[in-house]
Amino acid sequence: MKTTHHPAVAQLSLPTVLSALGDPVRLRIVRSLADGRELGWGELTVPVGKSTLSHHLKVLRAAGVTRTREEGTRCYVRLRLDDLEQRFPGLMAGVLPAVVAEAGEE
Repeated sequence: MKTTHHPAVAQLSLPTVLSALGDPVRLRIVRSLADGRELGWGELTVPVGKSTLSHHLKVLRAAGVTRTREEGTRCYVRLRLDDLEQRFPGLMAGVLPAVVAEAGEE
């Protein structure tokens, strides 16, 4: 089984997290995960191909925004809300409402 690297909470960097959140496709992924549920990659509805989705998920994972879990040939993803709150108190509480509100404007 392939091992997926997730940065420890102490390794999370605010510029890296903000950079990862600075892309519309990644924001859409975050919005899909905002309710705290774990979703399979195939459940994410974004207007990009599989390889591009994989890239965006890798950026979010490397920044520490999401956690990926592999189960056989399937991959599941969820937001690391607790870890982000521990490292950057209030960040996601401020970002998520704006992301959800922006979705209503699409």
